Amino acid sequence: MSKFYYVYVLLSEKDHKFYIGCTGDIKKRIEEHNRGKVSTTRSRRPLKLIYWEGRLNKQDAASRERYLKTTWGKRYIKSRLKQYLAGL
Repeated sequence: MSKFYYVYVLLSEKDHKFYIGCTGDIKKRIEEHNRGKVSTTRSRRPLKLIYWEGRLNKQDAASRERYLKTTWGKRYIKSRLKQYLAGL
């Protein structure tokens, strides 16, 4: 059985900006972010999971993460979450 990898988008409830990452254990990783164990998001807590995609291998997840961090990728996220983000 293959392991899934996840590309995820967190929204900082402090500065309302995105954080994009990938992991093999999404639940554990989000807990690490919100406990301050991840230096890049420590000062931006609390963080809320607002989007995720599953991938069948680590390389695909890493590639998708890189894309979502580009200008075009950020536009994609904003278009997918248009209704949700409008309510903030």
